[in-house]
Amino acid sequence: MGKEIDRYTYRVTWSEEDHEHVGLCAEFPSLSWLEKTPEKALAGIRRVVQHTVADLKKNGEEVPEPLAMKSYSGKFMVRVPPETHRRLALQAAESGVSLNRLVSSKLSQNGI
Repeated sequence: MGKEIDRYTYRVTWSEEDHEHVGLCAEFPSLSWLEKTPEKALAGIRRVVQHTVADLKKNGEEVPEPLAMKSYSGKFMVRVPPETHRRLALQAAESGVSLNRLVSSKLSQNGI
């Protein structure tokens, strides 16, 4: 397999519905591969991604950039219900920190 596909983000998890391990790739959310063992599920999804990338290139289509290769600014906009915004603003004010610092701290505490 080409090294190019090694940069993609893979995950293997258990599918209770299928009673098998499922291999997934974050950059190709429509693809998956079922197998009896996690190792085979990973190998399977890697093969599927390799074939998909080859097909995309052959047809002149855009190939997704690996998430690991992308640059991130550290900024993103999140929409929340007005009541959630109000509660967060109140918590920030009572804690003497900015809303941005409070939300960033909450995201970090949740292992994100």
